[in-house]
Amino acid sequence: MTTIRAAITSVGKYLPEDRLTNADLERMVDTNDDWIVSRTGIRERRVLREPGKATAFMAAEAAKLCLAKRGIGADEVDVILVATVTPDHVFPATACLVQALIGATNAWGYDISAACSGFLFALSTGAQFIVSGKHQKVLVIGADKMSAIVDYTDRNTCIIFGDGAGAVLLEPDDTGTGLIDSREYTDGVGTLESLWMKAGGSMHPATLETVAAGEHFIYQDGKTVFKRAVVGMADVAAEVMQRNGLTGDDVAWLVPHQANLRIISATADRMGVGMDKVMLNIERYGNTTAATIPLCLVDYEPVLRRGDNLILAAFGGGFTWGAAYVKWAYDGETV
Repeated sequence: MTTIRAAITSVGKYLPEDRLTNADLERMVDTNDDWIVSRTGIRERRVLREPGKATAFMAAEAAKLCLAKRGIGADEVDVILVATVTPDHVFPATACLVQALIGATNAWGYDISAACSGFLFALSTGAQFIVSGKHQKVLVIGADKMSAIVDYTDRNTCIIFGDGAGAVLLEPDDTGTGLIDSREYTDGVGTLESLWMKAGGSMHPATLETVAAGEHFIYQDGKTVFKRAVVGMADVAAEVMQRNGLTGDDVAWLVPHQANLRIISATADRMGVGMDKVMLNIERYGNTTAATIPLCLVDYEPVLRRGDNLILAAFGGGFTWGAAYVKWAYDGETV
């Protein structure tokens, strides 16, 4: 019996032109380049400053490039899944706005909110539509305008986050490539004290008081999140490898969420993978939350070869974390 899997057949990205460098941040908060680089590995990040443009715009631009590279029209897309924690609006879903912006008249879609693990969760979800046979073309997009919820007077968070979007197209494959396996986790205990945005939801709706108190910005207990992320991301990556009989030598690339270079290094070490086989762009983009993994796939697409074993891994607010084993479906930039 032929096994059908969901293969990534194209990728696309969008990054704002404006760069926010460490030197810029030195003029805004009490920090410096050496401190930021030594603790995070970040030197600059992108910020979307154009009026009237937000997450849906970036997601749509990434989707357009993804489809153009595949040589298909938006009307061929069946489903649009957008992983984000910075939707343009509470409703409608960002996926609905993307559907309109790209002209995907035959598609339906919705958003997935799992913070930095959002793209992995959306990838796993999208793959089920392919494997079940219900749909043939699924767009999975990770996009976040983190600058919209970052307090640029808080040096603990403003140094970390940036804006961007990455998209992948999933299609059926019966040749052995595609999403082979994935493992996802959630632990909601204690997360409200560690990584969250206090106001803006139904528990604490927006008021003059919540705005004045800065409760619509992201809050992070860096030490707690770092400790959980180091263990969670490394362990789940190793788990997926063990489930599929992979060693470090078998892995062509680790594709990690770009939150912190030290977390990435610890994950690679746990997997037995050298840093020469780790996709990195954190230095240039910072943490773009749901967009980091697809942005890596786009940046490294020219060196990817059909049959390459990729381990994707992430950890984020929720807490959420997971890993996926993907066997790459095509050579370089040509499907």
